[in-house]
Amino acid sequence: MKFLVIHHIPGRIRLVTDRGFSTETAESLADALDRIDGIEGVRINPRRGSVLLAYSDENALAPAARLLDEAPSDCDPYVLSVKKDGGRPKIFPFIRHFFIMPFMPVQISIASCLLGAIPFLKRCVSSLIHFRFDVEALDGTAIAISILRRDFRTAALLTLLLGFGDQLEQFTHKKSLENLASHLALKVDKVWILRDGVEMLVPFADICESDRVIVRSGCAVPVDGVVAEGTASVNESSMTGEPLGVMRAEGSSVYAGTVVESGEIFIRPTGIGRDTRMQQIVRFIENSDQLKAGIQGQFERLADRAVPFTFGLAALVWLFTRNLTRAASVLLVDYSCALRLATPLAILAGMNEGVRHQVMVKGGKFLESLSAIDTVVFDKTGTLTQSHPEVAEILSVNPEKYTREDILRLSACLEEHFPHPVAKAVVRCAEERDLRHAEEHTEVEYVVAHGIASLWRGKRVLLGSRHYLCQDEGIDVSIMVSEIERLSRNGYSLLYLAVDGALEGIIAMEDPVRPESAALIRCLGELGISHVMMLTGDDERTARAVASKLGISEFRAQVLPEDKASVVQDLVKSGRRVLMLGDGINDSPALSAADVGVTLREGADLAREVADVVLMGGTLSGLVTALELGRGTMRRIGFNYRATMLLNSLFLVGGLTGLLTPGLSAVCHNCTTVGVSVNAMRPVLKGE
Repeated sequence: MKFLVIHHIPGRIRLVTDRGFSTETAESLADALDRIDGIEGVRINPRRGSVLLAYSDENALAPAARLLDEAPSDCDPYVLSVKKDGGRPKIFPFIRHFFIMPFMPVQISIASCLLGAIPFLKRCVSSLIHFRFDVEALDGTAIAISILRRDFRTAALLTLLLGFGDQLEQFTHKKSLENLASHLALKVDKVWILRDGVEMLVPFADICESDRVIVRSGCAVPVDGVVAEGTASVNESSMTGEPLGVMRAEGSSVYAGTVVESGEIFIRPTGIGRDTRMQQIVRFIENSDQLKAGIQGQFERLADRAVPFTFGLAALVWLFTRNLTRAASVLLVDYSCALRLATPLAILAGMNEGVRHQVMVKGGKFLESLSAIDTVVFDKTGTLTQSHPEVAEILSVNPEKYTREDILRLSACLEEHFPHPVAKAVVRCAEERDLRHAEEHTEVEYVVAHGIASLWRGKRVLLGSRHYLCQDEGIDVSIMVSEIERLSRNGYSLLYLAVDGALEGIIAMEDPVRPESAALIRCLGELGISHVMMLTGDDERTARAVASKLGISEFRAQVLPEDKASVVQDLVKSGRRVLMLGDGINDSPALSAADVGVTLREGADLAREVADVVLMGGTLSGLVTALELGRGTMRRIGFNYRATMLLNSLFLVGGLTGLLTPGLSAVCHNCTTVGVSVNAMRPVLKGE
């Protein structure tokens, strides 16, 4: 098989192939790789054709590569895209079994039964050879007993129902991931490029290979390419699953959909447009199902423990009764099938339903966490307030030196390099007033949650919060104290502009409250959320005005990013299950610290990358949908668990007492499995 390296850092390499391989091949590969000196760890996923190696000596990679190249390819190539109806569970086998085969000669029915049983028997033999008492061993043994008893109709029905259950799982899994991937595909309209020595903003479609794409802190990489200049820490978790930023310098490869956490790089494109977007989708599909819910893992472990119990009980029945029919009846009743199948189906169905309601949940474990949330923490700006703030007023300290137009022009020149809603508002105001600005400044430095700094015409320019200018940079703002108090009383957020160590202007930002914010806070109370808090970098007076308007009793003002994360961490440590909702780069640490991080569609690229849930509808009402989705999915899983345990226990008693024949036991058990699976896929939200 030919493997492709998709991620490589010192000591760790991940490879994938376009073909899956069997469990036997995976086990033999793992054993052989583990014997190579310098290989410290091996993790193989045969279904996805993925191999992860941890190594202490790079010399070990050469023999490992040869071993992988020589590995047999014993499965068909993966097809990541399907036809419109591809992959659907097929109904024809049911028609053939119930309406055609009864009228066929007995020999043909027997041959059809044996052919259908071969895949299940092969997997059973493989499991038993390796001393694995798993679901495949149980299914194969049950089919084998039916065949030995010459009960070919029961054996055929077993293979039919088991096969349909597999198709049902694969279809739901594939469709859910396809929908999720399509929503996480990279969507870029305009990008900054360097062309002929001039920095310009152009439509994404106009990029050519001779351009140098500029990506700064907090922005997504729009193309596949090689770093031509600069150094940056790049978050590649969307591609590799690795959570820590990776340093990328001149000559390093970068990929579309990853995010620059800090620094600035100029990229020479090697892949542009549709191809890179498709690669992003494929990477997400490969990695998204790793985020299992804890309850799914619990049920899978419970299912594994149930299989030996079923084998043992069947053996005891045969030893005491010498009645193979009763033993087969017990063996054909299995708790594990329904537990293994219905739980992941319910989770994937819940994620898929979220997509239909424009709520992107990035993994099953976050659905489970949503169901237990008792505390919600909001960032104010761009979240509880409008995502598109507006410039309300511009003040100049010395109009003869810098007019209000000069203040706005210079601020827009600096802010246009950053994606935060406040920055966009300043740029938009300058455009509306037709204030054009030349690129006369040097590299812009972004100080998270504080502001930005640069050199303009040889002068150091600072733009940001009062905390940044006063406490960090020592700028005196007392000359405007009366105006500052007036603007603060009106609830405005303030941007301060300083040139060469002196305050020169203030931009007052009007931050209207979202129309749905107050209703959302009331709705959270109705859902039993006991604790709601607002965090903001604004001053106390502005924060209090917004909190009062929304009915929020607890808030923190003038909060720095590290303080936001600390607040969330303290809540988590106190035993609360915390959801954090924010949209800016400076919210990312807090989003990561929460049990569930939530952001909005228009949030910063880094916030969307870090968040566990993205509200794609652009309104806060999606948060209620997300909470109801998590609770509904967990209720569905709980119901399926209780139904599985109750019904299969009744069938087990029926088999032990002889009230149920093996065929009827198999039908009842498999009907239960299919029933809870169908129930798992039903919508959980009201109005569906």
